[in-house]
Amino acid sequence: MPVNANEGTVPTDAETAPDSETALPINELFYSLQGEGKLAGMPTVFIRTSGCNLRCWFCDSYHTSWEPTHAWMDLDAIVEEVEEHDAEHVVLTGGEPMMHEEAADLLNRLGDAGYHTTVETNGTIYRDTHIDLASISPKLASSTPTADRDPTGEGEWAERHEDRRIDMDALSRLVDAYESQLKFVVTGPEDMAEITDLVERVRNATSTTVRDSDVLLMPEGVTREDLEETRTAVAELAMEYGYRYTPRLHVDLWNDAPGT
Repeated sequence: MPVNANEGTVPTDAETAPDSETALPINELFYSLQGEGKLAGMPTVFIRTSGCNLRCWFCDSYHTSWEPTHAWMDLDAIVEEVEEHDAEHVVLTGGEPMMHEEAADLLNRLGDAGYHTTVETNGTIYRDTHIDLASISPKLASSTPTADRDPTGEGEWAERHEDRRIDMDALSRLVDAYESQLKFVVTGPEDMAEITDLVERVRNATSTTVRDSDVLLMPEGVTREDLEETRTAVAELAMEYGYRYTPRLHVDLWNDAPGT
């Protein structure tokens, strides 16, 4: 089972403003296996920030977006916690970690310390920092929290999400600046036309070669039961279109347990 942040490392009062200007709102900090993408299976320390500029209806980290929860951690404390785990890989994820200016400072510090850093981002915000792998997950139209899919039942985010979900300038800058993978959450075959169109737009907007093997299709689902219904169809779509299939290994291993 993955290991969560040590008790006492993360302050318990999430409402307390940070004393330091170099603090980040941290929802989780834990040691596990990378479950998705090109590095699936690698022992990894995950740093999950809270806060997001989008609201996917299927968000697998609900408490970083729809109902953000966090405690403030100074960058020194975050790095110290990372160093306690026997891993060379660190993933900065969210929510949307690139919302926070301090994330760039943290990534530079981790890079200077010799860690391989992956940033899991929706691709709408670019920052100049140390990133070894930009795991970019552009959000498709099927992610929009329409009235019948909004988990809160309020329907307030649909228009904002739809307006913000693709920022081609930020997306293309990320692809050109860093080694990257484009990871799409697939809800069904109807997503494929948008995926192929978006991949072509990225190729036209960048000087970097985006190979089909850099395009990953991932089944939507946050529990084993969900994936039982979606993984085979998405794997077959990957074979049909020549893209890469990525599992959700952490779900297969630990279902939807926190800290995985």
